[in-house]
Amino acid sequence: MIERLTKGLSIKNDSTKYGVGDDCTVLHYPDTEVLVTTDMLMEGVHFDLTYIDLQHLGYKSAMVNISDIFAMNGTPRQVTVSIALSKRFSVEDMEQFYEGLRMACDKWNVDIVGGDTTSSLTGLAISITCIGDAPKEDIVYRNGAKDTDLICVSGDLGAAYMGLQLLEREKSVYYQQIDELNQKIKQSKADGTFEQQSEKFRMQSSLLKDFQPDFAGKEYLLQRQLKPDARGDIIQLLREAHIRPTSMMDISDGLSSELLHICKQSGVGCRVYEKNIPIDYQTAVAAEEFNMNVTTCAMNGGEDYELLFTVPIGDYEKIEALEDVKLIGHITRGELGSKLVSRDGNEFEITAQGWNPLKNCN
Repeated sequence: MIERLTKGLSIKNDSTKYGVGDDCTVLHYPDTEVLVTTDMLMEGVHFDLTYIDLQHLGYKSAMVNISDIFAMNGTPRQVTVSIALSKRFSVEDMEQFYEGLRMACDKWNVDIVGGDTTSSLTGLAISITCIGDAPKEDIVYRNGAKDTDLICVSGDLGAAYMGLQLLEREKSVYYQQIDELNQKIKQSKADGTFEQQSEKFRMQSSLLKDFQPDFAGKEYLLQRQLKPDARGDIIQLLREAHIRPTSMMDISDGLSSELLHICKQSGVGCRVYEKNIPIDYQTAVAAEEFNMNVTTCAMNGGEDYELLFTVPIGDYEKIEALEDVKLIGHITRGELGSKLVSRDGNEFEITAQGWNPLKNCN
C-alpha cells in the first residue's frame, strides 16, 4: 500500500535531501529557522465521512497544517503523513486520500516525505506534520501586537461554519428517513404485511442509498467547509507590499478565540468593529435561514483558515490598498479589555465560544 501511495512523489525543495524510502527523511536547512507544526484529525471529532469524501479529506488535512506555517510568516516545505485505519478502508480509498494530499501539497510546492501507517479499531485517525522555514527576522509570533496596531483579516468569515450547518442538517434528515423506513419494515413484519410491501421497501431503500441533497446556491459554503485553502497568497501580498505583521495566526478555532490568544500573549486589549467584519452574502443568507446571528457565526464558527494579523498604524494606507484584506479594528492597552463594538456603538466583551476539541470529553 505504501508503495502505491507514494509512487511518483517528486522532490521540489532543496532542503529535502532524501524523502520516502528509508528509516528517516533527510532535511538540510542552513542559515534559516525551521518551523514545525502537527495536527491530528479524528473521525467523529474533526470530520464525518457521511458527507466528506476521502479526496477532500486528504486536501483539507494537508491545508490545515500548511496554514499554520503561513501563520508564522514562513514557507511550507515538507509534510509527513501518519494514518491509522480500520479494515473497512481499501487501498483504493487511501489512494483517493493521497490524491487530495498531493493536490494540496502541489499547490504550495510542498514535499510529502514520509509518515506511518497502522491499524485502528475506532475509526480513521490522521496525523500530519508540516515543516517549513523562515529567516529569523521574518518570523511572526502571536505575542508582538502593540497598542494602536491595526487588526486585519483576510477573506471572509463564518462561511465554513454555515457549510457545516448545512451538511449536518442534511445528515440529520437522511438518518431520520432511514429510521422511519426501518420502523415501517419492523411494523410490517409484526403485522404480517412485509411480503406484500417488500418491493416498496426495496425501492425506498434504493432511493435513500442514492440520497443527494440540493445545495444549489450554497456551493461556496460547502467549499469553505470541505476544501479550505491556506492563504499563502496573502503572505506573498504582504511581502510585496513590505508589510511585516507584528502578530499573526490563522483562524481555525474562530475569530474570537484567536483575538483573545493574541491579546493575552501580547498583553494588550482590542476593539473590533462589527460593521467591519467581512461576511459573504451566502453566509448571511444561510444564517438567516438557520435563525442564527451572522456576527456570532463569523466570530465563533471557526475553520475559516483565514489570516488574522496586526500591523503598525503607519501601514494603514498599504493595508487599504491590498485586495482581500479587511481592517476590522485596533489594539488597545491591556487594561481596556477586548471588546466587540456593535453597529449601534455598544461594546461587548469578547468571549471564546469557538471550537474546543476537549469540550465533549468526560
